[in-house]
Amino acid sequence: MQQLIINGDLGGPTFIFAHGAGAGMDSDFMTRVATGLAERGIRVIRFEFPYMQKQRDTGKRRPPDRQPKLTDHFKQIIEQVNLSRVVIGGKSMGGRMATVLASEKVYDGVVVLGYPFHALGKPEKVRMDHFQTLESPVLICQGERDSMGSRADTAQYRLPDNIEIDWFADGDHDLKPRKASGFTHAAHLDNAIERVSQFIHQMSAD
Repeated sequence: MQQLIINGDLGGPTFIFAHGAGAGMDSDFMTRVATGLAERGIRVIRFEFPYMQKQRDTGKRRPPDRQPKLTDHFKQIIEQVNLSRVVIGGKSMGGRMATVLASEKVYDGVVVLGYPFHALGKPEKVRMDHFQTLESPVLICQGERDSMGSRADTAQYRLPDNIEIDWFADGDHDLKPRKASGFTHAAHLDNAIERVSQFIHQMSAD
């Protein structure tokens, strides 16, 4: 059974929160979001994909596993948690895997912080084919200048009505704005946490 990081009490809604491709479950970003949501009454469960566990064990960077292995592991975590109602999601790649799972089975909701709409530097390689069979409500918090799906990029896409994007002014893939923009990363993260909290509470109450 994999070790999990759990923030928050059992009494609130549960959010299973997967990490992105380059950093594990205890990165500053993951920890900031998880603790912020826990302060808002949400039980947040973090885990690591197999390749990241091996990277931690060996100290050597590894590329992410292929999608079937990632989604199979995500399913195992959901089964391990063993709750009838959960919201699933993640940072970047982890969020993308959550949307893939939700295209196969309906969950209370899906949250993505920085969706990788296309491969880095390859806007023609979009990652949205499964959106057409995705029935769960989805919230995406996205930076306006995200290198894997900017506001200009997504304006060209036809997204299903159940997918909502909250845009963060001048934000990058981590929602971080440039100093000259007048916005701050801390404020963007606080706003994202508040928005995600509202979404999770709403989806869990329906």
